[in-house]
Amino acid sequence: MPALTPDDIHAATETLSRLTDYLRDDPDPSEALALVEPLLDEYTGIPVQLGDTLRALARAVVDHPDTLRSPNLHGLVDELRTAAWEQTDQHTLHYVLDDLRTLLANNSPNMPECSRCR
Repeated sequence: MPALTPDDIHAATETLSRLTDYLRDDPDPSEALALVEPLLDEYTGIPVQLGDTLRALARAVVDHPDTLRSPNLHGLVDELRTAAWEQTDQHTLHYVLDDLRTLLANNSPNMPECSRCR
């Protein structure tokens, strides 16, 4: 795998920014869900990936031989690890998309209303 650069990461965040702008333009909800779904995949989505990235950063800093050991370092690494777990806990957002998709399908104009709704 080729080495990553800050420009690679900036390109990824720029794509997220474009997605946000697109979603602000009132797209069709099913299309919007399809675009957001990969971001919230329970195994490979952003919450899981960001959590893993923060844990890997903490490990890289702590394990590097040139890192000075100090109480401040350990506090900062602990904050990274706590943030990683908080991000990973958001992996359940994919269920929100499932529920939203079901709700939108059930409220489709093609679906006949029950007598109570008329």
